[in-house]
Amino acid sequence: MPITERDAASTLLAEFESHLRHERGLSDNTVRAYLGDLHHLAVAASDDDECDVDSRLGGVRLADLRGWLAAMARSGLSRTTLARRGAAARAFYSWAYAAGRLDSNPALRLASARPATTVPEVISLDDIVLLLDTARTRCDDGDPLHVRDWAMAELLYATGMRVGELVGIDVGDVDLAERLVRVMGKGSKERVVPFGVPAGRALTLWLNEARPALVSGDTDGALFLGRRGSRANQRQVREAIHMLCRLARVPDVAPHALRHTAATHLLSGGSDLRSVQEVLGHASLTTTQRYTHVSADRLRSAYQLAHPRA
Repeated sequence: MPITERDAASTLLAEFESHLRHERGLSDNTVRAYLGDLHHLAVAASDDDECDVDSRLGGVRLADLRGWLAAMARSGLSRTTLARRGAAARAFYSWAYAAGRLDSNPALRLASARPATTVPEVISLDDIVLLLDTARTRCDDGDPLHVRDWAMAELLYATGMRVGELVGIDVGDVDLAERLVRVMGKGSKERVVPFGVPAGRALTLWLNEARPALVSGDTDGALFLGRRGSRANQRQVREAIHMLCRLARVPDVAPHALRHTAATHLLSGGSDLRSVQEVLGHASLTTTQRYTHVSADRLRSAYQLAHPRA
């Protein structure tokens, strides 16, 4: 049963959204996902067409939450989505109870679902070199967007930043002399990340020669622009990386794979976990530790090939 327009005007969810954004500082994507999860819960919680969202959520009990998660698990929903929906429910009811908006917290004893442990998709060193070399060679035709694509690819791999962070960068956030870029990460947490000489070359060409050709009356301080001069968006970054993969004839990957690859190559090259955590902007070291599995697999293979007692 769909949520109606009348239902969508939820005072509880509006207050919760404000809490997530302004007190917890969560990203737009996380806030949107949590609110969607709670609307889904509201639909599942009651068959009464006359109940609004607040009444439905307010009437939820622990058994309802467990049944909601169990039904989604039986339907084949991924463990990652189940874990997020459980987290959304726990966050909402914890806030509502603490704020005095509800008399009890039905999610207090709701078990946490463990998200599926996945090995990040990583590009081999040979393939990443071929990808970036292809991007650089493609700039020979003088198309400013090709220079942009090279600079974006180099910066993604050099810094391991997220695509959303990349498109949010302004020109003033880049220090070419020191080869540093200021990034606004999840939860509005700012960090400064270094980048290497190749990324510096690509950015210099972009800023000095290509970007000025795209600047228009609508251009703000955005570092990366689209064909019409407005800030480049995440879809354009994804399209650029997919195109470069096809041109370089390497496995077709999403831009996020460059983040995974940067992290894995840093660890393989001897960087410590804490440093990689700072570069990637992870709130928890546990998240960064995912990349040790990839490095360990490579180390194990090298050991088995080289050690006489392997």
